Amino acid sequence: MQKSTSSFAGAQTGIHKKFYAKKYRKISGSQLVFYLIAVLMIIVVLYPLWFVIIASFSNPTDVALGKVWLWPKHMDFRGYEKLFEQRSIWHSYFNTIFYSAVATVVGLLVNLPAGYALSRKELLGRKVISIFYMIPMFVSGGLIPTYFVVRSFGLYDTMWALILPFVTSTFNIIVARTFFTSTIPESLFEAAQIDGCSTIRYFFTIVLPLSKAVVAVIALWTAVWMWNQWLNALIYLKSDDLIPLQLLLRRILISNESLLG
Repeated sequence: MQKSTSSFAGAQTGIHKKFYAKKYRKISGSQLVFYLIAVLMIIVVLYPLWFVIIASFSNPTDVALGKVWLWPKHMDFRGYEKLFEQRSIWHSYFNTIFYSAVATVVGLLVNLPAGYALSRKELLGRKVISIFYMIPMFVSGGLIPTYFVVRSFGLYDTMWALILPFVTSTFNIIVARTFFTSTIPESLFEAAQIDGCSTIRYFFTIVLPLSKAVVAVIALWTAVWMWNQWLNALIYLKSDDLIPLQLLLRRILISNESLLG
């Protein structure tokens, strides 16, 4: 009995030694460098968000003069009071959400079918059409011709001026075409044809459900691009009821800079 007790105690001691040795093992130099870089990257990523939060509670003059670093200075809630009082901010915020949502849907309806059509080998003139799509990537139409096109189609100072002329993206079409060519097997299309499935039905009922990844990527790219858009709104919109949030924020920043001299 004593022997079994001592052996159990020895085994328990060995387990404790292994546990503490694993818990308090020495960190190598490479691991230490890795941890330091990881911590530094976390700080770099999170600090802008933290700065926006503390700046919103600080005095605007202190923020403009660069006096706010880690903690709010001279706590001031007037910014939040003005935010909830200003109807224009919430209206522009709604405009931005609307533009982003509609542009994403229209962009998917335009770019995905175009990419799928270019992925089909039986499409006549596929290479010529691909070159036609790629030309604007290297030689754009220019700002002034685009402006005249928008005006001639009656889109100037309408919400569609920010959506229709810019939803067609050659890059997104190429991404979709590459995905369809490399991921969707040709045998699947042949089997669908044998079952009497039309090309349009095959695209919407078979190809799209299998292409959720590229759909999500293109939707995200389009939504983020439209969300950050302010230059097109500056050029093609003159009504304050149509401007997106980014253009309104730009006007606010410019007015603050002029007040500070």
